[in-house]
Amino acid sequence: MSHPVPLYASSAPVTALPSGLFEQAARAGRSQLEAAELDALLAALGALTPHDRTVAAEAGSGELRVSLHVSREFGMVLSAGVGGLDGELDAGLFRKDSARVQVLAELSNAQDFLMRFKGTMAYQKLGLRARRKNQAAPDAQLLALFESLLTLARDAVSASPAVPFTLTSLDLEVRLSQGPIEVLAAHCAFAAPAPQRRGRPIEKIGQLLHPATIGLIGVSGTSMNFGRIILRNLLGSAYPKTQLTVIRPDATEIDGVACVANLQSLTHPLDLLIVAVAAEAVPALVDEIIASGAVAAVMLIPGGLGETSKSRGAAAVLAEKINAAHAQSGGGPIFLGANCLGVVSHPGGYDSWFIPLERLPKPAKKAQRNSVMLSQSGAFMITRLSQNPWLDPSYMLALGNQTDLTHGDLLSYFAGCPEIETLGIYIEGFKDGDGLHFAKAVRQAVLAGKQVVVYKAGRTGPGSAAALGHTASVAGDPALFESVMRQAGAIVARTINAFDDLFYIAGAMHHKKIGGTRLGAISGAGFEAVAMADELSADGFSLQMGELQQDTVQAVAAILQAKKLAALVEVRNPIDINPGADDEAHLQIAEAFLLDAQIDALVIGLDPTAPSVRALEHSLLRPGYDISDPLSTVQLMPPLVQRHDKPLVGIVDGGRLFDAMCDALMDRGVCVFRNCARGTSALRQYIEARQATAALCAAHQDSLTSTPKN
Repeated sequence: MSHPVPLYASSAPVTALPSGLFEQAARAGRSQLEAAELDALLAALGALTPHDRTVAAEAGSGELRVSLHVSREFGMVLSAGVGGLDGELDAGLFRKDSARVQVLAELSNAQDFLMRFKGTMAYQKLGLRARRKNQAAPDAQLLALFESLLTLARDAVSASPAVPFTLTSLDLEVRLSQGPIEVLAAHCAFAAPAPQRRGRPIEKIGQLLHPATIGLIGVSGTSMNFGRIILRNLLGSAYPKTQLTVIRPDATEIDGVACVANLQSLTHPLDLLIVAVAAEAVPALVDEIIASGAVAAVMLIPGGLGETSKSRGAAAVLAEKINAAHAQSGGGPIFLGANCLGVVSHPGGYDSWFIPLERLPKPAKKAQRNSVMLSQSGAFMITRLSQNPWLDPSYMLALGNQTDLTHGDLLSYFAGCPEIETLGIYIEGFKDGDGLHFAKAVRQAVLAGKQVVVYKAGRTGPGSAAALGHTASVAGDPALFESVMRQAGAIVARTINAFDDLFYIAGAMHHKKIGGTRLGAISGAGFEAVAMADELSADGFSLQMGELQQDTVQAVAAILQAKKLAALVEVRNPIDINPGADDEAHLQIAEAFLLDAQIDALVIGLDPTAPSVRALEHSLLRPGYDISDPLSTVQLMPPLVQRHDKPLVGIVDGGRLFDAMCDALMDRGVCVFRNCARGTSALRQYIEARQATAALCAAHQDSLTSTPKN
């Protein structure tokens, strides 16, 4: 039996794709390449397919499965992982990234992909076999293979009218030997390029966020409908009445705001028009808005457009009208929504949510607002902000159905805003191709020094169906989403609680130095020390308990001696400092840990229930021994946090009696969690993400310095 001919015998460059290859197959009524055509395609990669077709057909003989495939959301994806029968197993049986790795071809290179692939079981098996045979690891062979496929991906995907067919998938089962890589089986499919949406004029997002003039359609003059609530919120957020216009033919003013009969009656153009009418009235109104040329940005509040099977046809027609308008001079108006809660823009001075301010006040919780929240679901933003007002974004936008503006559009805009440092984004699904647009925007934001925290719903079959019924979103492959988002540089949250924690800690720690993975842990209860230690490792990334320097041990021993705790506490890391320790003891030991060069970050349990800690708003047993005392944690900890550039997380594990303590600390910029395991887990995930983005930025800088200048 002859052996398969190697796919890649050297590092020879990929030659041009055979002209007419896909056209020839298409004329024959096929969407896949046959054996001879596959030979030609693989020859263009620098090799031939196996001559022995019986070998190629053997099931389960491949060590490695490598593929290119076009994703609806992300475009061309390169993946590699276990082959043969192992490759047929459910990926859920494997640890994250151990079965296969997936990357966006446009954001990857061969060296980067090889580094990711080294974490898979497939590579570990190859490496183990090479070591047992006293051979070199197959890195050079794999690097050449990945470079070949990435070059093919860049050359074979085109939306040009001159290229009527494009590669949609190439699957290879391969085997490595001492010689070249051998192809055991190959399959290739193609299709016509998918139609592309016109680019939206995203510069008009600036007018959406900072409108000098706002108009409203759908405001009732007699009842408190959504339009009227939005008007009240605009006024309640101190947006000037003189810059507001209500469009209503049967009134001259509502709540002191002037009314006009229709868009044609406007005496000035509108930066923003808020539409709060019934869904069935929207299509005709959109025609009028586009024809008027008087509006830069539109907010479509109505739901029901595209969320039911009956409405999807009409919603698609509406989206096409809006898309066509972007071909006009100036790009036409941009549309946010439909099914859109609205926008809160603190820099723009307005709140257009239809949630009354009395139900969701938005007091300033940060010295400087510097974050953004984008969400397909308005209710997601409401509940997040209600439960944690310290998120306190500058801007909060609900995307709804993405009839026009998409996740990628909005993130692209904010990636270029220097005053924004952190973005929290809730996604249910992407429009076709917008996942790639979004991933590129994530990379742009990260390289600009920003942090992007994303949570994607619809990770299960029922969740995906719910997303389709809520914001007309197709949820997509959750494993692919997580892979490409982490590749782009995002911090990926897998649960809503994780999103809350990571968005919060990212905002609190953005300017802290991530020097390493050595953690210091201080607690007033043994279970906290154990729980902190249990959260050091997950998903292949670990923190370590730092080994205290001798100077630190001596400093902590002196503190314990002064506080009469020396006989009760052993100096170590993690350290349980006993419920007898007061506020000052906690924070003096914390500072000793922070000064230790072998500690990179610190978690400290603040022990609110301990009688020695000033944790109550008012103490009946010891009047004045409370959070207003100059020696309380509330007074001592904020300056400590400001003095040090290392991450410090405080844990207040107690009930409602200690809400005032938490609120006061968080108001002063201290990062506080109410559970030691959750706080340590969030810190671990954040440190992992910061190290990953630091490596990404360093690689980008290296690529800039190594690129020859013309």
